[in-house]
Amino acid sequence: MNGSILIENIGTLQTALGSTKHSGLAQGENIKLKNAAILIEDGLIKEITSDGKSPDEADSAGLIIDAEMNLVTPGLVDAHTHLVFGGYRQGEIPLKLKGASYIDILKAGGGILDTVKRTRETDEDALYEKSMGFLDEMLALGVTACESKSGYGLDFDNEIKQLKVMTRLSKDHPVEIIPTYMGAHALPVEFKGDASKYIDMMCEEVIPYVAENKLAEYCDVFCEDSAFDRAQSKKYLQCARKHGFGLKIHADEINAIGGATLAGELSADSAEHLIATDEDGMKALSIGGTVAVLLPGTSFYLDKPYAKARRMIELGIPVALSTDFNPGSCPSLNMQLIINMGYLKYRMTPEEILTAVTINAACAVGRGNTMGTLEKGKQGDLVVWDARDFEMLCYRFGSNQALQVIKKGELV
Repeated sequence: MNGSILIENIGTLQTALGSTKHSGLAQGENIKLKNAAILIEDGLIKEITSDGKSPDEADSAGLIIDAEMNLVTPGLVDAHTHLVFGGYRQGEIPLKLKGASYIDILKAGGGILDTVKRTRETDEDALYEKSMGFLDEMLALGVTACESKSGYGLDFDNEIKQLKVMTRLSKDHPVEIIPTYMGAHALPVEFKGDASKYIDMMCEEVIPYVAENKLAEYCDVFCEDSAFDRAQSKKYLQCARKHGFGLKIHADEINAIGGATLAGELSADSAEHLIATDEDGMKALSIGGTVAVLLPGTSFYLDKPYAKARRMIELGIPVALSTDFNPGSCPSLNMQLIINMGYLKYRMTPEEILTAVTINAACAVGRGNTMGTLEKGKQGDLVVWDARDFEMLCYRFGSNQALQVIKKGELV
């Protein structure tokens, strides 16, 4: 192969445009090119044509893919996952069927703390192999990039172990990984009753080490009644910013205790979950320019309300949709299912959803300049779908509709 690839006979090429987050009416603006073709060279998009016209250098392509008049979109970006973890938590299902809540299970030593125990017991190589399998599944479903959070070690050694696994995965797997340090995910048993002391330990020991060794790009904190309060979250995030990290916040998943307003105040890159966010929180997000990363799979699995996506779009908040893949509150990594939920539960239009799972998700992880849209100069990350239009992806659920996935100009 000579380093170039041509995808021709594209029935509809649908994409947002630009490298910045899209909000308000712009969230629903996509272009739809008919009978299109894309030429990718050395991993980057060189030319896009439509109306049956071929790119100027089409004859020199080393690989030609016939899209057979199917839909092509940018590769999906999953902007919120907890990819690296030990064990599973199917044993919690009987408790949930009897009415135990997420918080009830956590207080009983289950939930996140159970996964922490299992992650600490699992060595780096085993975590790597398990996570590679997850990435294979994501790729087959059309995901070409994903964010991955730590937070199941909750001590120095095991948080670093998770981040090292992500570093290895980034080198060995086509899916592009954006690593996030989330030591402030829950309070470990060693610090029970003293969350402030645990925050101090992370700020003094772990965050500086992660920064020095370039093990993460972002820091995230779980700002919630069951985890860290607003003041503790602010201290952690301010320390993270001081060390050069982008900021993310798990906010208002269960109660609105100020996580969304803090995200807006700090102009965090993203605020995530936002199920319980009130009007003040949403207005703060809009003013701060923070991407709202909504996680409908978690609402579904926990049988909780859904975030107010329509109101957020009305207020000019850029909305992204992601899985929250993790062993407890959303054991699914299927972004196609998230597309269905965006349509059925958030009442978003297909165009708004495509923006949410591509360019807005890319901007939430600092990749808006390189991915998230199909445009000249961006990475050749795209999916050929077994569908004629994006409405079909919103309509059908339970089947994998990705036919071919291309990452940086390579058929993977």
